[in-house]
This record gives sequence, C-alpha cells and structure tokens, in this order.
Amino acid sequence: MAESYYICLDIGGTKILGAIFNMKKEIVYRLKKKTKADGDSVQNVEDTIISVVSEMIEGFHIKESQIKAIAAGAPGVIDQEKGIVLESPNLPWKNYNIKKPIEKKFGAPFYIGNDVNVGVLGEYKYGVAKGCKNVVGLFVGTGMGGGLILDGKLYTGHLFKGAEYGHMILVPDGPRCNCGQRGCLEALSSKQGISDYIRQQAGRGRKTAMADACAGGVFKSKLLKKNLEARDPVTVEAVNRACYYLAIASGNLVNTFSPEIVVYGGGVIEACGDYFLDRIVADVDRFCMPSIRNTVRFEKAGLGDDSILYGALAMILDGSKKK
Repeated sequence: MAESYYICLDIGGTKILGAIFNMKKEIVYRLKKKTKADGDSVQNVEDTIISVVSEMIEGFHIKESQIKAIAAGAPGVIDQEKGIVLESPNLPWKNYNIKKPIEKKFGAPFYIGNDVNVGVLGEYKYGVAKGCKNVVGLFVGTGMGGGLILDGKLYTGHLFKGAEYGHMILVPDGPRCNCGQRGCLEALSSKQGISDYIRQQAGRGRKTAMADACAGGVFKSKLLKKNLEARDPVTVEAVNRACYYLAIASGNLVNTFSPEIVVYGGGVIEACGDYFLDRIVADVDRFCMPSIRNTVRFEKAGLGDDSILYGALAMILDGSKKK
C-alpha cells in the first residue's frame, strides 16, 4: 500500500511556502513560490495555491490519492470551521470560500486558519512552547500578528477576530497604522513601523545605510540584521524603539493572561531574534507585575520559518480527531 502524506502551506501576500510531511511528522519536500496578488487576483491566488500543491505532488513523485489532507495558514480573519477567508489585508479575499475549490481539485480535506494563530499553534504543539497550556505569541514581520493558547486551546475570539495584539494602542497620538488608528504596536514595532521611523530620520538629514532600502517601502529582514550588526546609529535607534514598545505590549499581555511563555516569531525575529529578545527582556520587568513576571519566560520561536507549516499540520491532526 502506498504511503500517505500531508501537504502544509504558509500563504503570504508575496509568497507561498509549501511542505510535504510524512506520517512521522517529518518534512520530506519543500517548495517556495511567489504569490500573484494583483489584477483579478482572487483567482490568481487560488491558482497559485493549486499550482504549488500540484508541483509538490509532481516534484516528490507521488499521486494525488496519497495526499491525506491539506492545510494552510494565511493572513486575515478566517473562519476556521467553514474554511472561509472573511477578510485579508494582503490578499484580495473577502467572504471567500477557499475550502471548496481546493477540496474539489485534490479530493482531500482542506483546513485553513489565520497565519499567526497557526504559527503559535505550531510552536505550542511542536516548538518552544510544547508542554505549556497558556501561550502568548507575537509575530513580527511586515505587520504584527498575535496568537493565543488558553488552557491548551487556540483562542480565536468572537467571529475569529481575537488576539489582534498588533493593534493594541500604546501611543494614542502616535504614528498612523494601516488599520486607521494611531500608535498601534504594529505602527511602532513591525517592519513597517521601523521602516517609517528610519525614513523619517533620513528625511531630517541623518545619515543611515538603510535610507535607500526604506525609501521605497519596507526593507528585507536580512538587511536589517546586517546594519544592526554594523551598528548603523539610526538602525540601532529604530530597533531599540521597536523593542521598547514590544516590551510594553508584552508586559500588558503577561499581566492580562499570565502565560507560561511569550513566543516571538516572524521574519524580523528569525533574522534578528537574539538582539530583539535581549532588549525586550531587559525592559519588560518595568511593565509586569513581579508576581506574574516570575512565572513566565520569553523565547524566540523554536521552529523559525516552519512555525506556520507545523501549525498547519496540527490543524490537520486536530481536525481528523474531531471526525
């Protein structure tokens, strides 16, 4: 009898990461493909997902019938139970049932959830938060995402809109966020926030090696790491500012939920995690109740870029248990 496999996806606004897992929960094949998110892009993104899955099946030399299930993490508000993307900031989906076309094409169950929720679930099941029952996750990328495990269960809130830590307001008259509010954590500590600050300082005539990278939008995380290590003054200042607000937000979350662990993931943490973690931990005591601070640890995501892929695997396995 032919072996069975799971296909797991990390769907972003610019790329899709794919992995094939065997029944031992090991990644045996990987693929990365750019996302076409423009024009009549609802169909484009759907086609890209289908093509990624198809290419993986072909590349790994297996048959569609060997795929036991497919799962994905994607940005936005997602009804995990029905497989409907209610809205997505970086993808052109609104009240979009992605579950139907994928299941119709491949004849396998399809699961989808918010990417950061799925990433935190991955860390809880297989990563640095394994064995903990209460987990706060903060994922720092172009934006800022949050995830929450309470009493061993993923908490998504009313209508799947919970754990939006990125829009916790820390400076009421602060910089404008993409959500329309001012002073959100995302506007202060994400790549977008760091980039905006560096661009503002360069506009004031300050010299920085990051000026060109930030002039056209958001920089690449590897470039941030390079200039942080080179001690570029404006870069260091921008990152220290981001870490300061992450420490405030982390303290508030610790006081609210009393988790066993706060996990930091995402592209920025993957590139510069040790620096971020050291700065956050150095400041966070100022914003936590000591009695709660004593029982929580702060860690980088243990699975790195694979957090969402493993979370997608957890969704499949949890979903199959419910049937």
